[in-house]
Amino acid sequence: MTSSSPETTSRRGPATTDPSDPSGGPARAHHPVVTALALSAGTAALVGAEFIPAGVLPGMAVDLSVTEGRAGLTVAATALAGALTAPTIASILPRTDRRTVLLSLLGLAILSNLVVALAPSLAVVLIARVLLGAAIAGFWSFALSVGVQVTGRAALVSTTVALGTSTATIIGIPVASVLGDIIGWRAVFLVMSALTLVAAAVLWRLLPAVPAQPGAGLAMMREALGNRRLVVGVAVIAVAAFANFTAYPYIRVAIEAVDASAVAALLLIWGLGGVLGNLAGGYLSRWMRWAATAGPAILAVALFGMATTEQTGVLVVVVIAWGLGFNMVPVTTQLWVSAVEPRRVESAISLQVTAFQVAIMAGSAVGGVLVDHQGPAAAMALGAVVSAVAAIGFASIKVRPREV
Repeated sequence: MTSSSPETTSRRGPATTDPSDPSGGPARAHHPVVTALALSAGTAALVGAEFIPAGVLPGMAVDLSVTEGRAGLTVAATALAGALTAPTIASILPRTDRRTVLLSLLGLAILSNLVVALAPSLAVVLIARVLLGAAIAGFWSFALSVGVQVTGRAALVSTTVALGTSTATIIGIPVASVLGDIIGWRAVFLVMSALTLVAAAVLWRLLPAVPAQPGAGLAMMREALGNRRLVVGVAVIAVAAFANFTAYPYIRVAIEAVDASAVAALLLIWGLGGVLGNLAGGYLSRWMRWAATAGPAILAVALFGMATTEQTGVLVVVVIAWGLGFNMVPVTTQLWVSAVEPRRVESAISLQVTAFQVAIMAGSAVGGVLVDHQGPAAAMALGAVVSAVAAIGFASIKVRPREV
């Protein structure tokens, strides 16, 4: 990684923390990998819950008496709350211990999943998913900065946390699809509540108390927004995420249009491609500009293949490429904004999260309209075009840290 990357802080080693945790928990190991894995567990639980609808969409739509496009709005509602939460949560909680905040957000996600499991209508589901959106956005906004404070190793934390996302897609989407067919989509959300509780216990046990960054809040956000390169980059991140989420909530519908018997296997393959994408994003981030470009470029090719193929063999290849290309994006863009704004990482990451959540909301809504009126291939085609635009955008921006 270039000298502008926050990974340069890794030479300092893990941050030291008083072993007598003031939060009241037992003493915790502060090994970098242990900390990163604890944060990854929380991320996996949250993202798994976020995208369960993509795996159980047909059953959810039938049970709630809505179209599949409208059921896809459960992803959009989550993103709407995330878009509002990410840039404001640090201002609302400028001094609160970040470990306490992360545990509280996991508790909010547990409540959301329980309400969804019992919801009598789409309206109640959407309200519950707003709670989940706030939990996800807050957790993502703090996870990298917390990990860096404790370990001093940005690339390790970003890659490991992103691996939690891929694990969630491997478990949350194909397994949710299979379980939804066996035990019903509501029971899947109950299972996710239990898994989130386990993730919270892991985080409570392994993460030390983490004080808020000095100056966290509105002042830090205003200063970050003064970085024009950061703002332009965040806009490109939003374009890349929009491209993916125009298509992703409807991945099962798109696969079924080609080969309904291959749904579970191909969703699993997508997740495995995602793991490779996370690892590739972390490794290639030493060439930050081109790593950020590669993810959307691969995604564009994959979505074009999804839109045009009618052969299962080709579908296997493009699904792997889709998982690989998109899952490079969270890793590389986290490190990208941290490199461009190294003095205000918490605010930079919150802007990245906001870009993702706005894009998820808009993309899933636009994709839902296309799926309902023109079929899943139209959503895939639009995603391919927009992703190509994002690749051009990243290739056009030089990665340099702001010096003041």
